[in-house]
Amino acid sequence: MPDSQNLDFVYHDHEELTRFLRATSARYPNLTALYSIGKSIQGRDLWVMVVSSSPYEHMIGKPDVKYVGNIHGNEPVGREMLLHLIQYFVSSYSSDQYVKWLLDNTRIHILPTMNPDGYAVSKEGTCDGGQGRYNARGFDLNRNFPDYFKQNNKRGQPETDAVKDWISKIQFVLSGSLHGGALVASYPYDNTPNSMFQTYSAAPSLTPDDDVLKHLSLVYARNHAKMSRGVACKSATPAFENGITNGAAWYPLTGGMQDYNYVWYGCMEITLEISCCKFPPAYELKKYWEDNQLSLIKFLAEAHRGVQGFVFDPAGMPIERASIKIKGRDVGFQTTKYGEFWRILLPGYYKAEVFAESFAPREVEFVIVEQHPTLLNVTLQPSKRIEGIGGIGGVSPGGMYRPIPVPQHYRPQMPPYAAAASSDNGIFSTISNGLNSLYSNIFG
Repeated sequence: MPDSQNLDFVYHDHEELTRFLRATSARYPNLTALYSIGKSIQGRDLWVMVVSSSPYEHMIGKPDVKYVGNIHGNEPVGREMLLHLIQYFVSSYSSDQYVKWLLDNTRIHILPTMNPDGYAVSKEGTCDGGQGRYNARGFDLNRNFPDYFKQNNKRGQPETDAVKDWISKIQFVLSGSLHGGALVASYPYDNTPNSMFQTYSAAPSLTPDDDVLKHLSLVYARNHAKMSRGVACKSATPAFENGITNGAAWYPLTGGMQDYNYVWYGCMEITLEISCCKFPPAYELKKYWEDNQLSLIKFLAEAHRGVQGFVFDPAGMPIERASIKIKGRDVGFQTTKYGEFWRILLPGYYKAEVFAESFAPREVEFVIVEQHPTLLNVTLQPSKRIEGIGGIGGVSPGGMYRPIPVPQHYRPQMPPYAAAASSDNGIFSTISNGLNSLYSNIFG
């Protein structure tokens, strides 16, 4: 029987998976919380394990991220990798500064299996084919989400409905979906306006955040033992330059989960194909863990890249569901009930447009640097008041918006070994103070 201290490199059925998660939750109550987002067709719980130093409640100003495994039941390597990731996090928290920093500043939600019914009828050692891929009603869950480009008429399934409800309630900043059958990190869009002409030599379908999504894919591929080499799994299958691909350029599909996360909620999700064989023999799992361990951890740290902050009213109260759009990037996102927002962006100069019902819209300018996230707090004025003639919402044209001071616990927390190098002079302070080497470790 698996327990939280000794997780073997074998495949775990649903009862064993449940026992492991419950044992881990009992052994590490200060680092883990176990909850179910729903049940499969056959009544199996869709378990999610939160791993964080604040497992039971959202940490103000700190992002929620997630991994989803086994959406295709016959692709279970990701399912096992996520169990080992949970074990690694809880067992390393007290001894590994990087893991401690990540768990202190991020809430990590891990759904090891989205398709437990499909897994139950899959066969170990089967590298190809479709047995177990679908849910118990024969639906491909990664074709079952609403689609941006084409109406998806497939009947919603309990597993996808549970995930849709889950991501509507928690504002996830970053996500990875683990698959098997190839070795590549694939990024949105998966579909294309021309998807009626589905072909395996399709053109890319690029999002407004193509630079960010490519970067996230490269973070995974380059930290993986093999992926970035771009070697084809078989002679008849494509090789992927640097181990990444645009989803639609590989092959277009309708109703995929990563496009839904991105378009509907502004969550940067990529698809991680981590094994050439869909269901390899269990003796290979240890090697898969060695290949993927660093990538799985480094990818999550990317949630701390870009801009984060709060939207307030003039009394300093948070504004929930304020809409934010980065100029030139038409996929927007919203604030949480605490007024928080996050957006992963690469270094550069940006403008954000902020809107909320009953408030005057506002445009703010900010700079992203490589070394640390930019903290940006925005105060909106009630719409009946008109301020800032010549500017928008009180910001003069060309003027740089400076964040207002916030309590220390709202500030992005650097890893402990960066404390001596960090500066309290604001987000536009000098960046030549030693953070370069630190963040090359975090984002390298």
